[in-house]
Amino acid sequence: MNKSIFSVAAFSVFSAFTSNTVAQSDLTIYGVVDVGYINIKTNGTAIIPTESSNTIVFGNSAQQTSRLGFKGTEDLGGGVFAFFTIETDMQPANAFLSRWQDRQSFLGLGMVSLGQFAIGTQNTPIYNQLAATDVGHTNNTPGSAVYPIYSSGGSRATGTFDDNAGVGGVSVALTTRTHSTLSFKTAEVSGFILAGIAIIRSETLSAQLKTQPVPIQDSTSGWGISGQYSQEKFYLGLAYQALKSQNLGYGCAQPGACSSTASTPEPKAWAWAEGGVNTQDNQYYAGATYDFGYFKTYLQYINRKVTNILDASYTLSRSAQQIGFRGFFTTNLESWANIGNGQYTTYGINSPSSKINAWQIGVNYYLSKRTNLYAIYGSDKGGANSINPATSHSSFASGVRVQF
Repeated sequence: MNKSIFSVAAFSVFSAFTSNTVAQSDLTIYGVVDVGYINIKTNGTAIIPTESSNTIVFGNSAQQTSRLGFKGTEDLGGGVFAFFTIETDMQPANAFLSRWQDRQSFLGLGMVSLGQFAIGTQNTPIYNQLAATDVGHTNNTPGSAVYPIYSSGGSRATGTFDDNAGVGGVSVALTTRTHSTLSFKTAEVSGFILAGIAIIRSETLSAQLKTQPVPIQDSTSGWGISGQYSQEKFYLGLAYQALKSQNLGYGCAQPGACSSTASTPEPKAWAWAEGGVNTQDNQYYAGATYDFGYFKTYLQYINRKVTNILDASYTLSRSAQQIGFRGFFTTNLESWANIGNGQYTTYGINSPSSKINAWQIGVNYYLSKRTNLYAIYGSDKGGANSINPATSHSSFASGVRVQF
């Protein structure tokens, strides 16, 4: 009898303990499936002035990049918590569902009263602020001056099909994600939040044989910071990031010991998360929104300057501003529109500048809280100058998006 009572008591204590433990942990599987009809047209390129393309496809990710993610938090007690995110793009309309491309993957610790930090592949401060203040909600359709992106959901803008396209997140206006990143974010104080990143990824190799060519140095580094303020219907976000890539090519462990000569890779801006090539990439962003109730207004400005670290006279620059509004006409019908302009200077020494003009309109019809039909039309143009021809991109996309 006593054993039975003891067993029941022990089981009750164990059950209460395990139940409490489970309650302190949280795991969420989430994602987006976005598919539909896409028609994208291009006219003119910097290389071939007369080149044009017209791509038509039942594709994916026109409104939002299809993705699969896992995220979780665990309460460690005393206001301390651990959290993680693992996320990859998905391509439901293509031959391969996913190439397991790393969108965001990080692990961090935080304290409710102070803030948090994390290490991994993460969004940059500018992208986080742009996402919070972008009238088009960072869709993948042409028509944004501050976030130009030409992912056509199963084909590239040049008209050639590619099962690895439709990923989103790569834009000539900014760097959206970085590898090997330490991030921090403070707790909110009177509506203010401060956040930032630091990037360290450096490798210098030594050859086993003196006649073996090796990279002299391959490193990426940088930092970024953002501040935001929100009060009732008003939001303001500011961000800056400075990203450096140093890739000094290949040489011999002992000069003259091998037939290959030292070479320096062609400079490139920091587009993908892994970095650029031999460039200092400085980017600025400012965005603000105000909610009038029936509709919300958006103001955005972005600036980018890329400099060759081996020869500072070689530069690339781009700046743009944009205004827009977004609102519900009925409970289920939402619409947005934006228009913007700017200036773009191609990479080189004293290169001439081109004007940028872009606009976009879109509509959502919500079948439920997580499922909507959409239609988007957008256009952006780059003016001609003494070196480069005029270019244009336009696209119409209509489809369905499910968030889970």
